[in-house]
Amino acid sequence: MKLDSLSKNRKLILSILLDFIGMITIFDIIWAPASAYIMSKMYNGTKGKIAGLVSFIEEAIPGLDIIPTFTIMWFLTYVFNKEKNSLTIEVKSD
Repeated sequence: MKLDSLSKNRKLILSILLDFIGMITIFDIIWAPASAYIMSKMYNGTKGKIAGLVSFIEEAIPGLDIIPTFTIMWFLTYVFNKEKNSLTIEVKSD
């Protein structure tokens, strides 16, 4: 399954689940690289790589596990995105 092709609603559900796993895990040394990999696969390009690095750092530093990195990234991508996807409809008149 390709994570970057999931619908935005499925990504939100997955993000909340992954943030919850990150908060309860006691094996940060294992979860930190796993979360970085998953984050970089959920979001393509430079945005995904930067988010993966942030996710790795957040999970690797003790005490920062309460930050919902995946959910924040979802909001940055789908709610606070400044790029407007405009749709142009051409109507031909006879």
